[in-house]
Amino acid sequence: MPRTLTGRRTATAVLTAALLVPLAACGDDGAEKDAAGSPASGSTGGAPAANLTVLAAASLTDVFKTAGAAYEKSHPGTKLTFSFAGSQELVAQVSQGSPADVLVTADTKSMDKVGADTGTPAVIAKNRLVIATGEGNPHGIDELKDLADTGLKVVLAAPEVPAGKYSQKILDAQRITVKPVSQEPNVRAVLSKVELGEADAGLVYRTDAESAKDEVDAVEIPDGQNAVAQYPAATLKDSKNAEAAAAFVAWLSSPEGQKILQDAGFQKP
Repeated sequence: MPRTLTGRRTATAVLTAALLVPLAACGDDGAEKDAAGSPASGSTGGAPAANLTVLAAASLTDVFKTAGAAYEKSHPGTKLTFSFAGSQELVAQVSQGSPADVLVTADTKSMDKVGADTGTPAVIAKNRLVIATGEGNPHGIDELKDLADTGLKVVLAAPEVPAGKYSQKILDAQRITVKPVSQEPNVRAVLSKVELGEADAGLVYRTDAESAKDEVDAVEIPDGQNAVAQYPAATLKDSKNAEAAAAFVAWLSSPEGQKILQDAGFQKP
């Protein structure tokens, strides 16, 4: 009788072990698949978590704050720090070796100046100019040629700023001479002058006027008299977070990123 019990115990143990081997093998296979197919801990969508510094054109200030919050939410562990300025200032920072991961300018010419320092840029959005006036348009500005009135205080972005280049381009095309009371280092400074009542009008991007619609009015400029601003985004070659930087640039062209940009008034690239 003891021998029979021992034999049964041995057989049971062998059978149990035989059943466990395939289960263990399945578990190992599953672990291998997870390791190969799932993102690393602290990342989403295959992009590693990182602290990214993004140099961005001043006209992207509001929309990128919204986009940044959305990106961080869908990419746990990633932190975005934005530095906003005129594109010419951003280009100077890159040329001087300022540490950053991504560059987004308001024109392709600015991006081209640092082509040796960036990856291949992708246009993520477009924009157009409008005439920003005080709330209620107290001076009755209806079109571009009204800006030539010497009784108006008009501000423009400086000539080296993309918004300033676009502004001068459309004024020259219509043979309109404007003598601005000031030329600002970025388009948001132009908007601020109008908001504060320090200027009667200024040329800004449509999205800038939209961001301050409670303080300024926007006079549309016909497409035939307007200029199209393009916003290219690129990774910086000296980035220490190349993969994460590339993931953010790609996300800006994704449906989620594009919806945020277009909801803010930017046009499709």
